[in-house]
Amino acid sequence: MLALNEKKEHNGNTLCYGNWRINQKIGIKIQEGQLMEERRGINRVDYAVKSVIVTCDTFEKFEVDAVNVSPLGMGLIAPANTPKLIGRQIIIVADTLIMYADVLRQEEMEDGQFQVGIQARKFTPEVLQYLFDHIAD
Repeated sequence: MLALNEKKEHNGNTLCYGNWRINQKIGIKIQEGQLMEERRGINRVDYAVKSVIVTCDTFEKFEVDAVNVSPLGMGLIAPANTPKLIGRQIIIVADTLIMYADVLRQEEMEDGQFQVGIQARKFTPEVLQYLFDHIAD
């Protein structure tokens, strides 16, 4: 048995903490053969703030409105003249947050603006270097 603060990889999807096994894909805790549902989740919270996105391939800049945020992604509202962003990598600066992300969804709304859904990525050394080089731009 592991101590409570010891962490051990059990397999590709399960982490062990002491005598708890946590399945990362389905969020279920297992202790001594019993199933317990994980009560915590990572949900987005409302976060309305003016933001700027920069596309990583062309370095175009677009002003957007962040509407909700989580550590794993954001929901944005982009103006009607925003080009197709789906499948592209972006950097977003939203108030005090900076996120490197993939654009997963871009849906046109009735008023012509777009709802944009992004998923966070880990920063690469190249992206961090770009940020440091252009922090004052």
